[in-house]
Amino acid sequence: MSQNQAEDIQLESKLEDITGITCIYVPVQDVYESVQWYRKNLGCRQPSRFEPVQPGAGIAILRFPDEQDKLPGAGLRTTVPAMFLIQSGSEGGRLGFTNNNGDRVPVGCFITPRIQLLFDRFKENGVRIASDIPEGRECGPNFQFYDPDGNLWEVWQP
Repeated sequence: MSQNQAEDIQLESKLEDITGITCIYVPVQDVYESVQWYRKNLGCRQPSRFEPVQPGAGIAILRFPDEQDKLPGAGLRTTVPAMFLIQSGSEGGRLGFTNNNGDRVPVGCFITPRIQLLFDRFKENGVRIASDIPEGRECGPNFQFYDPDGNLWEVWQP
């Protein structure tokens, strides 16, 4: 048995080192205004153990509550981590990157059970939408959008 094969076997029997992602850090120019935007458009909430964010704040933590306004404990909702909005100065955000084809790629993808309703709400609220919902997409409908700081996100309905 080679040393690489022995290492592979050792890794397979090892306990999990990583069990999930707890948060995403999002650069924004104005934390208070960004909290309002994410609440209005994505339904985010601050965990109840934190004081509400006031104008001039440098950081905010947002989560995605269920329909009873409770924070997730298990199931599909645990796949969406908390979002830390962090004041980044005058340059603001710009999460996302360009792939080899020169296309901008979002840094994260949210899950929704109601993609068309979310798309319509974004249009009604004046959210800058970067793509339409494609028809007949094999892995499910999606679209991309920008937050007020130019951070590129995606939303997908499995």
